[in-house]
Amino acid sequence: MIKRINFAKYEEEVAGTPASRFLRHVVLIGLGIVMLYPLLWMLSASIKPSTEVFTDTGLIPAHLDASNYAQGWTAQEQPFHVYLVNSLLIAGLNILGNMISCSMAAYAFSRLRFRGRNFLFSVMMGTMLLPGQVVLIPQYIIFSKLGWMNTYLPLTVPAFFATNAFFVFLLIQFMRNLPMDLQEAAKIDGAGAFRTYWSVILPLTTPAMATVAIFTFIASWGDFFGPLLYVTDPNLFTVPLALKQFISSTGASAWGPMFAMSVVSLVPVVAFFFMGQRYLINGIATTGMK
Repeated sequence: MIKRINFAKYEEEVAGTPASRFLRHVVLIGLGIVMLYPLLWMLSASIKPSTEVFTDTGLIPAHLDASNYAQGWTAQEQPFHVYLVNSLLIAGLNILGNMISCSMAAYAFSRLRFRGRNFLFSVMMGTMLLPGQVVLIPQYIIFSKLGWMNTYLPLTVPAFFATNAFFVFLLIQFMRNLPMDLQEAAKIDGAGAFRTYWSVILPLTTPAMATVAIFTFIASWGDFFGPLLYVTDPNLFTVPLALKQFISSTGASAWGPMFAMSVVSLVPVVAFFFMGQRYLINGIATTGMK
């Protein structure tokens, strides 16, 4: 005899009493405020005079100085929107490269059968164990020999060759959950491997592809070491390098304009995240589930 489960009673037991739910919400709100405090402090510092950024530690400024945004926008050799465009260009190319190359590699590993597949998959997963510092010097020498220094090529071209094993693995786990009947039906209709990938598999991986796009954008937008290593022309600087220019070697730094431009630089990240939040949660929640 099968015992019926009272889901309403189960949900009530999991939710707890009203007092426990209230306490849980208070704790979560408190943790949220703690996590948001650095962001709120930076927003407050962006509208304070530079002399009061570290002397007035409150979130509500004693004196408002909205001119920090105007000063920061024109403080560098180029207007700040030039650095925003540079970062958007690099992030856009990396998103395009990772979405194309990583999805094709994941399709090959998850849906096709070929000799050496397991060995190549093991090698790919092994690259995740290599620290970035190990391959830094060889990569620098290769890009220097190719004449790619002071260009965006070292920052964008590797994305078109599925060099990010994490994204490949993420897409593999998602594609493995798709029914094989779809692939077999496409094969019966005369579709080849690439047509099946492009017309059948790829449209169904939208949540996972959105996850790849969001992670790529955040990583590319906040990358400081890569542009610092390969880019020397101030006109090609990205947002992190431009923000670094506000801090002088003598210690006389324009803190107010720097925090103002830091707030501006966060806007594309926050906007991109919220636009793809639904796909991000769906992609992570369904990856690896049977």
